[in-house]
Amino acid sequence: MRRRTFDLIASLGGLALAVVLLVLAVLFQQNADFAHDNVEDQLRQQQVVFPAEDALSEEERAQERVVEQAGEQVDTAEEAQIYADDYIALHLEGVAGGQTYAQVSAEAQQAPDDEELAGQAQTLFRGETLRGLLLTSYAFGTLGDKAQQVAVACFAGAAVFLVLAVLGLFHHRRTPVEAEL
Repeated sequence: MRRRTFDLIASLGGLALAVVLLVLAVLFQQNADFAHDNVEDQLRQQQVVFPAEDALSEEERAQERVVEQAGEQVDTAEEAQIYADDYIALHLEGVAGGQTYAQVSAEAQQAPDDEELAGQAQTLFRGETLRGLLLTSYAFGTLGDKAQQVAVACFAGAAVFLVLAVLGLFHHRRTPVEAEL
């Protein structure tokens, strides 16, 4: 095989890979932007706000990340995770001695006249539901972060293949017609 033919094939293949990676990068970037924008929009609409620092209980003050976010609105995936795991979960532990909604609900069904147990089940249901929704936002935002990382890698790969393809085309032009591999 002639060297020029090989250079041309390799360069065009590199160029094709650069185009494929660029298309993938754009798609992943769009998905990352969608995830981040959607998480922020949905969280802002919910208007969940960390309590002001002076309003935090001693137990809440022990949660370093809650103190750092005190008074701030929850509008990022990370803040949703902090609110769910460090604030809501803390309060849910105190509702029924650390039991979950499923456990308390089962007990409440066995004792339908126990209003305190029914109230605990209701509180746990609401708290665990909000916590789950916030953690879903966190997961969605994290997927957006991963898509962003893949987009950056694809953009970098596309740039590398583009440079290599251009260098290959220059080499193709400089290689004598009679050169063999």
